[in-house]
Amino acid sequence: MTDRRKDKSAPESRDDRLRQALRANLARRKAQARARADDSEPDNKAAIETADKTGKDDS
Repeated sequence: MTDRRKDKSAPESRDDRLRQALRANLARRKAQARARADDSEPDNKAAIETADKTGKDDS
């Protein structure tokens, strides 16, 4: 008799699928947050440099 748990063609358990989906979701959200942070930094630096040069505050 073969043990189905050891059979690689057997479907994964529901908990395993959910765990993998949550990890993928978390990784995707972290990547999005990093991309947003990277995009916002140059804009802030440019605004600060412009304000410093003109002596005006954009806010």
